Amino acid sequence: MTAPAASPLPPPSALPRTNTRTELAALWALAWPILIGQLANVGMSVVDVAMAGHASAHDLAGISLGVSIWNIIIITLMGLMMSVAPMVAHHVGAREFTQVPHLVRQGMWKALGVGLVAMVLAQLSTNVFDHMDIEPHVHEVATGFVLIISFALPAFACYRVLYGYSASLNQTKPLMVMSVAALLLNIVVNWLLVFGVGPFPRLGGLGCAWATLLCVWFNFGGLLLWMRLAPTYRSTWPFAEWEGPHPAKLLALWKLGFPIGVTYFAETSAFGLIALLIAGFGSREVAAHQIALNFTSLVFMIPLSMGIALLTRVGQSLGAGDPVAARFRAWVGVKAGFAFGVVSAIGMAAGAHQIAWLYTNDAAVAAVAAQLLFLAAVFQLSDSAQVVISSAIRGYKVTRSPMVIHLTAFWGFSLPLGCVLGLAPEWLPWRPAQGMGAQGFWIALVVGLTVAAVGLLILLRQVTRARLLTGSQA
Repeated sequence: MTAPAASPLPPPSALPRTNTRTELAALWALAWPILIGQLANVGMSVVDVAMAGHASAHDLAGISLGVSIWNIIIITLMGLMMSVAPMVAHHVGAREFTQVPHLVRQGMWKALGVGLVAMVLAQLSTNVFDHMDIEPHVHEVATGFVLIISFALPAFACYRVLYGYSASLNQTKPLMVMSVAALLLNIVVNWLLVFGVGPFPRLGGLGCAWATLLCVWFNFGGLLLWMRLAPTYRSTWPFAEWEGPHPAKLLALWKLGFPIGVTYFAETSAFGLIALLIAGFGSREVAAHQIALNFTSLVFMIPLSMGIALLTRVGQSLGAGDPVAARFRAWVGVKAGFAFGVVSAIGMAAGAHQIAWLYTNDAAVAAVAAQLLFLAAVFQLSDSAQVVISSAIRGYKVTRSPMVIHLTAFWGFSLPLGCVLGLAPEWLPWRPAQGMGAQGFWIALVVGLTVAAVGLLILLRQVTRARLLTGSQA
């Protein structure tokens, strides 16, 4: 098969054998625009929480509950749609550029269906607030936030297809530019609607929902327009012709993406459900948990961005029929992720109190948040390592085993142990004298993340060895 004249990669014979320093430079060149884009995306949630916190403690608690459900849904969607990235990367590595447009078109059909289903599920999920012991205003803000923002989910799912397509072509700067633009727009609209500046009504926490809804659609539409105009995408442009759904390709995308979606759900639900489980302890615990989760999510974007770049590097090597280069790139990325975990753990532990005060003026909330941030510092090593390792494994198109490991770690260890330590239910024969609240759940997260990191490390070693023995590109 002859590749188009304008190709995103050099031919396989031109791919150099690199040393560690050169590979780190190549990985970082791909990762840093992803990082800025990811930070901008998470920055929208940071802005939501920070502005709601300065509106009122009840607005902050309501947004915290709403964001907990929103994060579970969108991160699960990210996983479900991630199947596009390794498949495009393999085609690019194999110089099969004519296969890319068909794959992306089918990915968009998948995204449309999944996004609409997610929108309905998000709206139904608001019923959970009716069964929680929370203040009326907190209930109103949380419910309204989820209902409004649910209409962004179809656009978000389609955006993630374009995201995987662009990253696998080594085009990460457009992702960065559009995400930063969306963040700036989010800050302005939040300020106008949360506090009611000028002719705009004061909506409090619900203003955050309207701002995020607008910015998600802006991000999707802006990236699509960029791709249509940029010459880099011309040889693989997916939308030059109409194509209906192809069941076989959709099934292949679903088989690869479903385990990743479950994996992402397992992890994010372990974090997100904590806010729901500790709601009975009051707004202070919920708000402190959301502050700690928000900041750790921001830090997490660095190893996550490294992982997305690593998936592309590994997938392209395998597509080019070079399992030796794939293994080398995988382990370089893992070492880099672990090194970052060391640095972030030290910084987070040292600055826990200062970080908490950036989010709130409430001394009681800040004190609890600082305690949770110190626990978050403890799991930085395992959290950074596990996300990079799992991304490397996905570059091999292996998704089911990581799913099992994550389900075991978070639903087998973190959530049960968290319920014991955090809630101390009376029916248990062994339990703490008093529930530890959010702290108990975060201690359990340390255990779960450590289990995940160790299990994935063993799996990566097995996968890389097996591919070297078979020499297969499948």
